[in-house]
Amino acid sequence: MIRQAFVSGCVLVCLGACAGRSHPGGVVPSGRVWTGIDVLETDGFRELHGLRIGLITNHTGRDAGGRLTAEVLAAAPGVTLAAIFSPEHGFAGASEEASIGGGAVTMGGRVIPVYSLYRGGMAGMRPTRDDLRGLDALVFDIQDVGARFYTYLASMGMAMEEASRAGIMFIVLDRPNPINGSTVEGPMLLDQDLPALTPTAYFPVSVRHGLTAGEMALLHKAGVRGLKIRIVRMRGWKRRMWYDQTGLPWVAPSVNMPDLEAATLYPGIGLFEASNLSVGRGTPHPFGWVGAPWLDVRAVLGRLEKVSMEGVSFAAQDYIPAKSVYAGQVCHGVRIMVSDRDAFRPLEVFLQMEQAVRLTHPKAFQWRWDEVRKMMGSRKFQHLIEGGADLAKIKDLFELDAARFERARRRYLLY
Repeated sequence: MIRQAFVSGCVLVCLGACAGRSHPGGVVPSGRVWTGIDVLETDGFRELHGLRIGLITNHTGRDAGGRLTAEVLAAAPGVTLAAIFSPEHGFAGASEEASIGGGAVTMGGRVIPVYSLYRGGMAGMRPTRDDLRGLDALVFDIQDVGARFYTYLASMGMAMEEASRAGIMFIVLDRPNPINGSTVEGPMLLDQDLPALTPTAYFPVSVRHGLTAGEMALLHKAGVRGLKIRIVRMRGWKRRMWYDQTGLPWVAPSVNMPDLEAATLYPGIGLFEASNLSVGRGTPHPFGWVGAPWLDVRAVLGRLEKVSMEGVSFAAQDYIPAKSVYAGQVCHGVRIMVSDRDAFRPLEVFLQMEQAVRLTHPKAFQWRWDEVRKMMGSRKFQHLIEGGADLAKIKDLFELDAARFERARRRYLLY
């Protein structure tokens, strides 16, 4: 299994996967990154020529001209777009339902079926054998946000496995990691049972993994026997880049990810979704605000002011969330503002805020430990908290895992 091999540090680079990578030439215009779909267009769709394909995509799959990848491939010469597969939030990226149905779209003068990869449960995130019948390849083009518990890349991983079973090729049109590809943070997924239980814990990586979709695909390929894979690489992307340095327009990956700041905060503040705190869904600052009706903000801020954290500041702010936890209730909360994103570490902010809230409200603040296990990747965090460990020991869990993964991931880096 990839997870066991990777955790033990024994996974080797898959030469078969490397042989299938696209190595485009050409010069990138100054200040703009070419994504995989742009490279594919520029190269005359040669990677897909003569193939009947299924496209895994949503509203974030767009070329430099703003056209949906589905529209581009529906009109591409020598390519037959036979099916579209959509992930969580649907093809338009607007749904927050727990189960999404399929449908059809008209593109390139043809009606193309849209199959949902979010039909309910883990089984509902996989394309079926009937869905894949008659296809030569699956193509993936979705913008991820760079946190392990965001589900789009889990959909990719499951589709890779089904493509292998069906004997068809898997092609990734690569896109930037929006919160840069250099910084790695947080605990690794170590619990071997979790990938069968939840898409928020599918890959043996740190919470903030610093990988692109193509790189994650290469990591996962090591455990998917017999899969033929190609990565259409970007041109001009550097690991230190943030999304707003790529020259690409921001397209909100999902309803509660409106901007790059939300994505920057998400790997840390998103962990509070396993608690009884609101993380700002239904407020102007999803993942930029944490609150509850019972929160003593002055006391929490007092504790945070005693801690030295780079690149971030805090302020008191009340909101009435329009949805999710405490919808319609007045919540007292802490606004989290990033002042230096290169110095800012969302997992460090999470740890300091968790301790400040827990010490202020030892009875009112609660974790849902089964959910924590899924987001953290193991029960280690729970054991440390319940065992009364000091903050230094909890930090060690996060930092040692991150350092371990940063070293192990190097064999899969494309840029």
